[in-house]
Amino acid sequence: MEMTGAKILLECLLEQGVDTVFGYPGGTILNVYDELYHYRDRITHILTAHEQGASHAADGYARSTGKVGVCLATSGPGATNLTTGIATAYMDSSPVVFITCNVPQALIGKDAFQEVDITGITMPITKCTYLVRDVNDLADIVREAFALARSGRPGPVLIDIVKDVTAAKTEYEYLPREKHATTGRLAALNERARTSTLKMPEPDQGDINTLVDMIAQSKKPMLICGGGVVRGRAHEEFREFARRIDAPVAITLMGGGGIAGTDPLATGMIGMHGSKASNMACDGCDLLIAVGCRFSDRVALKPSTFARQAKIVHIDIDRAEINKNVQTDHHIIGSAKQVLELLNRKVPQYDHSEWKKYVFSFPTETQYDDSHIMTPKQILGTIARVCPADSIVATDVGQHQMWAIQHFHFDYPGQLLTSGGYGAMGFGLGAAIGAKMGNPDKTVIHITGDGSFRMNCNELSTEEFYKTPIITFVMNNRRLGMVRQWQELVYDKRYYQTTTERGPDFVKLAEANGLQGIRVNTVEELEAAIQAALEAQEKGQGTVIDCNIFEGELVRPMVNGGKHITEFLVN
Repeated sequence: MEMTGAKILLECLLEQGVDTVFGYPGGTILNVYDELYHYRDRITHILTAHEQGASHAADGYARSTGKVGVCLATSGPGATNLTTGIATAYMDSSPVVFITCNVPQALIGKDAFQEVDITGITMPITKCTYLVRDVNDLADIVREAFALARSGRPGPVLIDIVKDVTAAKTEYEYLPREKHATTGRLAALNERARTSTLKMPEPDQGDINTLVDMIAQSKKPMLICGGGVVRGRAHEEFREFARRIDAPVAITLMGGGGIAGTDPLATGMIGMHGSKASNMACDGCDLLIAVGCRFSDRVALKPSTFARQAKIVHIDIDRAEINKNVQTDHHIIGSAKQVLELLNRKVPQYDHSEWKKYVFSFPTETQYDDSHIMTPKQILGTIARVCPADSIVATDVGQHQMWAIQHFHFDYPGQLLTSGGYGAMGFGLGAAIGAKMGNPDKTVIHITGDGSFRMNCNELSTEEFYKTPIITFVMNNRRLGMVRQWQELVYDKRYYQTTTERGPDFVKLAEANGLQGIRVNTVEELEAAIQAALEAQEKGQGTVIDCNIFEGELVRPMVNGGKHITEFLVN
């Protein structure tokens, strides 16, 4: 059947099972939006307040559902406004297909109005980029883009389509997703490269056996649960493995939900703001097995002394991560789920009670001074106690992010949505909206700071318009708290440009956007506010709760960058 490029694009989205997209229209992508009008009963479009909000929403949708997120934007500033969201998805291995449209073919390269080389700009922060100049290539490119986004180590892919292609016509034939890998460009790609990124690397059985032997020789094993466990939905296999080898488990920022935070083997977060139990265990273990972990500079602060008494084993789907930051003694290439399944068949039950007794002699959480207004632990503990246990939690970036990881225990993959590798302030609200769209029956919580919230609070209007009720908790210390913490501890208390005692009034801002706004100063007031928010949620109304906290509150513990993992700058 002959169709326009715009119609072919939407038919290809339906082939992929896409039912929700996030975006913002403009001139060059208008043919797509005009066609989308006719698909509005099959594809829901969420119009955000800003393209960056759309990018984070598509990312939050992907992380919380395990599906591929989709985001649309026009050329020029519309496309470049996506770059923060694209980089966030890339660093955290989140599968999102970003679709932009560019100026007509005849104007490419001539600095036309709102022209930008978005494929060139985003090449370093995507798995692949495409500039579609021929309508006959469009369907195969879309199919390939989705396959790349979800396969191997997931990540973002960008498709830029010149405006002519969206109007041009060609023959289109529906192709079920299960046939995509054997037809057209995908078939050719797989034929050219047996190690194509579309294929899952098969774990080497010899490597599996080597690790089984290493575990048998270990007296003090330790596990790190990384983002690969979450992305690969390998949590059940990981938890079985941890119990079999009876090892303490430290959790990276991206590993939240890979193992339940309340699990008896969980030691809490590891690294710069890791718990004493995690960091001390890392320093004292004789075998460290990291699963789906990048060994970033926030985990392996000083690579030369990281796990200095241990043999280090790295399990990862991406060969490029092996020995990139930390030199390993052994590694296994493959998906976390498949590798752990193979290990669980071969590893017997171990008992490391004495080793665990030592590790858990150190605290897994930090206590705070209860004389302060409300401590972060009190706030997060109250949220966890009053809100449904399976609530999805999206955070922004800063002190509140660390407190959330430390004190809000996550039980399943996709429950925690946070910008870990890229650290994008303003990520949380868009991600929460995306999560709510993908999980309408769950309570979605947005934990933020007053600095981060200002970044993208314009998306409150999106939340209200689409009746996607989010409960936003603003940890309001009237400071750029994490930067101020560094100024206090590292820069001799030279506080400069980190005071945010200015507008807006967050309660009035919420009300101006048609949401409920509540300010709280005590735990009792917070409990009442959460109950009111849960009641409002049932009516489709979101709530912003402005939590007044002590301006000098610190994230504890803290190890300075480049220092050994047990050299705590503050306990």
